Amino acid sequence: MNTTLSNSQARAAEALLLPYTDAAMARDTGVMIIERGEGVRVFDTNGRGYIEAMSGLWCAGLGFGNQEIVEAAAEQMGKLPYYHMFGGKTHEPSIELAEKIKELTPGRMARVFYQCSGSEANETQVKLAWFYNNARGLPDKKKIISRKRGYHGVTVVSGSMTGLPYNHTDFDLPVDRILHTGTPHYWKEARAGEDEPAFSARLARELEELIEAEGPETVAAFIAEPVMGAGGVVVPPRGYFEAISEVCRRHDVLMIADEVICGFGRTGEWFGSQTFNWVPTSVSMAKQLTSGFMPLSAVAINQDMADVIEANTSKIGTLGHGFTYGGHPVGCAVGIKVIDIYHRLDITSHVKSVATRFAAHLDRLAEHPLVGEARHVGLVGALELSPNKSPDGFRETGKVAAKMSAELLEHGVISRPVADAMVFCPPMIITGEEIDEMFDPVEAALDRTLDWAKAEGHWSA
Repeated sequence: MNTTLSNSQARAAEALLLPYTDAAMARDTGVMIIERGEGVRVFDTNGRGYIEAMSGLWCAGLGFGNQEIVEAAAEQMGKLPYYHMFGGKTHEPSIELAEKIKELTPGRMARVFYQCSGSEANETQVKLAWFYNNARGLPDKKKIISRKRGYHGVTVVSGSMTGLPYNHTDFDLPVDRILHTGTPHYWKEARAGEDEPAFSARLARELEELIEAEGPETVAAFIAEPVMGAGGVVVPPRGYFEAISEVCRRHDVLMIADEVICGFGRTGEWFGSQTFNWVPTSVSMAKQLTSGFMPLSAVAINQDMADVIEANTSKIGTLGHGFTYGGHPVGCAVGIKVIDIYHRLDITSHVKSVATRFAAHLDRLAEHPLVGEARHVGLVGALELSPNKSPDGFRETGKVAAKMSAELLEHGVISRPVADAMVFCPPMIITGEEIDEMFDPVEAALDRTLDWAKAEGHWSA
């Protein structure tokens, strides 16, 4: 054990197994311990403040320390601190929040089912798709198509749908019935002479070829994030979801929109699906549903799915799926308050108004020799780090971006390295001036990272 660690860091090393962390390295270097948050900033145990350029894990849309939300949670705790939704019981906050969700979601959603996390929401999506097709007399129609580099969670099935190697390695994933199709990253994946519409058309053809090879009678659903988050903020090319939707409709394949990151204003519309002209058959949401103040997620399904599923529960006598804390009354009360605040702030208009400034910084930084591509929509974006602006990337994926992340942390900005990309997803309440402050140290950090990459042999002349 490193004897220079603080008491809290030493205790953390002995008490915790941390997600997405190299445990041996953490024991040696110590973990970062965050003590409080206010606005777009969080503060460590030494009192140092950082701009949280990732909204925590893409979720703190209203930032930190909002007292209205705290008071809404406290009021509900005093009234009904917990109750379940099993066996024909529920509570008013669950009903009111579901009504608000239905008003906002694309595709005229009809029913809402609650969980606690995005992983649980996407696990629920798969179970409902299977239940739906069994109810329709289609017992073989069960395969789920996700995308390479997509992220849909870490439970057994949602982790299988996730198309990232580190979520599969030594976990014996993916399980069967889960397939993966191409990533809609134009800069990395397009062929010579292929414009964005042609690239989108090719990906749709490849999806159709996969469905036909597997047999349309065996394929239940296609799941996608409107903007890939943990895959590196991959913004779809022009015409992508229109082309994909036509393929899915032709083969009776459900379309699941994973809006866990994009939902509730992040892209400048209430849902990312609306930004990209996609009408899904069901929607997963979490994170900004409560602005991260309480763990809560939801699945919304359209009228056709609702009719079939509800009729089958009458046949069986129940819907044998649910979570002890799904639709927790405090979480629902927080969700209601958060959506009310979004409306009052006109959050989608605010995101659009500051997104221009956000985009300008990223586009300017794209000129740096270490940056191969800048991509963005609304208030989510990324700088793809690359040797000589090549889409092939570095020989050792992730090391250069990790160095860049450490440089930014030293200068008071918490960002996130994703493979070779630096990702930015600040609280949606961020001001133009705070955006400038967030990006102030980035160019110098790129310079230092480039010098390091050259010195360490990560850069080819």
